[in-house]
Amino acid sequence: MFRHEHEPVTLTRDVEAIMVPSGIPVTLRTGKTGFITQALGGSFTVYIEGNLFRISGKDADALGKEVIAPPELPPDATDADVEELVWEQMRSCYDPEIPINIVDLGLIYSCEIKREPDGDRVVDIKMTLTAPGCGMGDVLVRDVKEKVELVPTVKRADIELVFDPPWNRSMMSEEARLQIGMF
Repeated sequence: MFRHEHEPVTLTRDVEAIMVPSGIPVTLRTGKTGFITQALGGSFTVYIEGNLFRISGKDADALGKEVIAPPELPPDATDADVEELVWEQMRSCYDPEIPINIVDLGLIYSCEIKREPDGDRVVDIKMTLTAPGCGMGDVLVRDVKEKVELVPTVKRADIELVFDPPWNRSMMSEEARLQIGMF
């Protein structure tokens, strides 16, 4: 995991992006210049022409960065190993505006892993958002789904967005509260 503070960038190819915080998909064209404001969990928040955009880690090459390799498990991985890697993948999901992962933000309410008869797994996740009207909600849900489904033996991740109980700052981990100065 790495952070960038206003690292200059020029797009080397057209790339799909999501406008922050509205969640509107856009195509950013080759040659556009700006700054990387956040690079956490394999995705990037960039500032270009007065707007923030989220660029997926799979498109890191458009920013001149390396694409992160998918997660791996040893052949003799246990259910506990799979669960640990699922949580690790969720910890690699960040709100584009807040440099704290969604697990430490307290956005994951539950995570249940079920094994199917063929040995594959289905992961049921209940998560919330810091605010119900968050324009980036669909983007965060998709990010969690895609990253959890990269875990070997996970056939599918089913994400349910819930708002009961409503999220509040007390749901954040102690580390997250320290990071934003809540103590």
